[in-house]
Order: sequence, then structure tokens, then C-alpha cells
Amino acid sequence: MANSELNNYISDRKASLPSRGRPAMVMTHVVCGYPSFEDNWKELQVMHEFGVDLVELQFPFSEPSADGPLFVKANQEAISKGVSVDDCFNFMKKVTEAFSFKVVMMGYFNTIFKTGQRTFLERLKEAGGHGFIVPDLPIEEARILHEIAAELELSPIVLMTPTNSDERLAELALAADGFVYTVARKGVTGTNTDMNSDLAEFIDRCKAKTDVPLAVGFGITTAEDVAFIGKHADIAVIGTAALKAWETGGETSLRGFFTQLLN
Repeated sequence: MANSELNNYISDRKASLPSRGRPAMVMTHVVCGYPSFEDNWKELQVMHEFGVDLVELQFPFSEPSADGPLFVKANQEAISKGVSVDDCFNFMKKVTEAFSFKVVMMGYFNTIFKTGQRTFLERLKEAGGHGFIVPDLPIEEARILHEIAAELELSPIVLMTPTNSDERLAELALAADGFVYTVARKGVTGTNTDMNSDLAEFIDRCKAKTDVPLAVGFGITTAEDVAFIGKHADIAVIGTAALKAWETGGETSLRGFFTQLLN
């Protein structure tokens, strides 16, 4: 199964990197409703200004097991403010109609299960999303969700981690579409990652199992990190560092962060 629109978009954006002076594509991350949807919109305007290629819109969840402390706080505060699945889909539709980057949903399976798998994916499609990242759903439990995704031409984006055996990486590769989210290290989001030969070796292990583009996330903070990823993979995932910049000083700090990261 292949989502030709997302795959073609990634291929085109990757081909444009030299003309844009970029070593890698960039995907950013926004928690819906934190600090507010108005803040989200301003964040996305800055991200669009700096030419990000993809954005994860995270649907808040009470137990975001793959997220570090800052995103846990963001999820909890969004939930406490009453941010709902309906709010997230309405916001996603507004975003996909206004910006040129492609949007994928990031969240946890209970949100999908409570909504209904087909209903959730149909709403994702209607809102202009192109895929979904569900880090707590093993591929063995995802058959129905992935079958519905194939019908709707949505991409199930799987995670590959350093603890996966080569056999497991091969199994994950069979379920991958759009791109693979390559987790740069053990643990959760929010702390720096050493860009070194161990990470390069892990990325090479993943490359050996799939032709799907590789995104690398967890701890990407500097232009040097992005350059490293550009040598070994396709997409640098920027999450916690961008949110920290926003919390430090709003649009001004976020613009400064992306200036050092991408210019």
C-alpha cells in the first residue's frame, strides 16, 4: 500500500533541498490547543515562514507514553482546558486549507478506539491529513486500522527504534508507508541526542530494510543536528526544542530558533 500523494510530495520536497539550501527536510510538532489554538496558529505561521515540510498535529492524551516532560505537560494542560477530538479535527482542517506543508496526526490509540477506527480515519482524511503516528499501537494490533488506511490512501507511519532486532525492523518495514519515524535513542522526547556513529549505524540498519524515507526524531536541536541527519536520512523531526523556544519568548524566540536551525 502506498499513499502516492504523500510519497510524491516527499520526493518533490527532497529533490528541492539543494535549491533551498537545506541538508534535510524538516517536520515539526504542535500539541493541539497548547498553550491555545491561537498560539498554535502563530507557531505554524512561523514554521511555514521557514519552509518546514511536514507538521505533526498531536491530539492531546492523558498518558502520552512516548513524550517527555514538556509534552506531557502540554497534553495535560490542553486536556484540562477541554480540548476535544472535534476541536483537533476542526483545527487540522483549517491548517491544511491555509498552509502548503503536509499534516499528519500524532496521538495514542485510545483516542482512535473511542472515536471508532473507521470514523477516526475518515475524519482525518476529510480534515486534510495524510497519515498518522500512533506510538503505542504495535503493528500486530494495527491490522484493521491499516486496512482502513489503505482504503482511504492514508499513511500509517511506523516507528523503528534502536532496541529493534533486524528481524523486527523487517517486520515493521512491511507496514510502513509515507515515511518511517526513526527514534534516535532509547527513552522519551525532550533530551539531547548524540549525533554519532552509533546513530548513523542504526539509521543504516533501518535503510537496509526499507526504501521508505526515514525521519529521525528525539533530541534534534541545532543546525549541526539537521546536517547530520541530512547525511544519513531524509527528515529531521523538531519537537521539544521548538516548543521550548515558544515558551521562552513566543514568536520572536521561535523565529530566532528556526533562524539558527535552518538558515
